[in-house]
Amino acid sequence: MTETELIAGCQQADSKAQKLLYERFAGQMYGVCLRYLKNQMDAEEALLNGFMKIYQHIGRFEGKGSLEGWVRRIMVNEALIFLRKKEPMHLAIEDSAVQLAGMGAADHDIAEGELMELLRSLPAGYRAVFNLYAIEGYSHKEIAEMLDITEGTSKSQLSKARAMLQRRLSCQQAIAG
Repeated sequence: MTETELIAGCQQADSKAQKLLYERFAGQMYGVCLRYLKNQMDAEEALLNGFMKIYQHIGRFEGKGSLEGWVRRIMVNEALIFLRKKEPMHLAIEDSAVQLAGMGAADHDIAEGELMELLRSLPAGYRAVFNLYAIEGYSHKEIAEMLDITEGTSKSQLSKARAMLQRRLSCQQAIAG
């Protein structure tokens, strides 16, 4: 089934097309949700809510850009909605994170699972901004609008998130080495 046929089928609420859309994107979008949320059950719930919105609003997809990009944006928004409900988005400030903000990034060999654990260990605000900027590619202006914060706060959160990740990576390497 082509992407155009898949979209048309979903617009007509064809269960076969909906199942194919789910099968095509569920694994990848689950990973997106998991980056924002701390546990698998929350990520699964955000994923299912996201697919419900996709099925309800597939008629709004205008073909400008890729279907995958449209689906990803919905999933990111669902994960952020879920995150706001579950975790406070206040800004956790740690003195050591501020002190380490000037440290350069070292080359690290780290497994994907370890990286996911490090990301999940970040405070909610740091994690959201880091994911939106470093992984999803949103600008600080877009992040500020999405999270209802200032651009300066977005930049600060990113800097602090990076510093915290660097500190935790250094600690892991010290323990392993």
